Amino acid sequence: MGNKGWYNAVWPSLLLVILLLVVWQLSVDGGLVPEWQLPSPTTIVYEMFKVWPRLMDNASATINLALIGYGGGAFAGFMLAAVLHLIPIVRKAVYPLLVVSQNVPVIAIGPILTIWLGYGVLPKVILVWIVCFFPVSVAMLNGFKDTDPTLRNYMQMIGAGNWQLFMRLELPNAVTHLFSGLKIAASYSVLSAVVAEWLGADKGLGHYMILSSKGYEPARVFAAVFLIVLLSLALFGLVAVIERFVIRWRPMKGAGRA
Repeated sequence: MGNKGWYNAVWPSLLLVILLLVVWQLSVDGGLVPEWQLPSPTTIVYEMFKVWPRLMDNASATINLALIGYGGGAFAGFMLAAVLHLIPIVRKAVYPLLVVSQNVPVIAIGPILTIWLGYGVLPKVILVWIVCFFPVSVAMLNGFKDTDPTLRNYMQMIGAGNWQLFMRLELPNAVTHLFSGLKIAASYSVLSAVVAEWLGADKGLGHYMILSSKGYEPARVFAAVFLIVLLSLALFGLVAVIERFVIRWRPMKGAGRA
């Protein structure tokens, strides 16, 4: 996508966000919403800069937790997808359980992990890992399934075995799907890290939000929320940039048209 295409895709959403912020600001300034209940955007930004060092200190803990859980979840999702694809009988047994596992709320899994593993870092990392591995695994399985049947038949005709089909055809074909799953998992990773910190932590944006809420400081709570959104978008954007460098062979939309 060229610069013009990127601009055309982004500006409507950006314009809507600006409009919502303006309406939000005017609603608070006009007295329609009390400041103590819903701080205005300018108040939130002011408070964010006021406590910036403290926010950054807590954000670093959240980022570390999110990245560790994201990396482990992405790797586990990739490996699980490969095993389920290569061993059909295992897929039939495990895939339904995989889907069912995602119907259990994350906030309900956290206390169980805390009971089993204590209040250290490990249960929090596992919680982020659980959230991140599912979209990667499902995306990869869809990529394996989406392999061109004509190419598959041709490779089988020339004597390619299952492992050669996987390494030379199915896995390269699934790379685009892999990045789709990685981008979804990236969006979830920071949020799940914050939820994990709610269960018991001495540092992190989730811990900071709880302290600010108990201290009746809504502006600081919203400042942490804004920062969480920015971190999620940044991680998503980083994966998208890596995707553009890795998948250079992917045809551009509109290529070949007159």
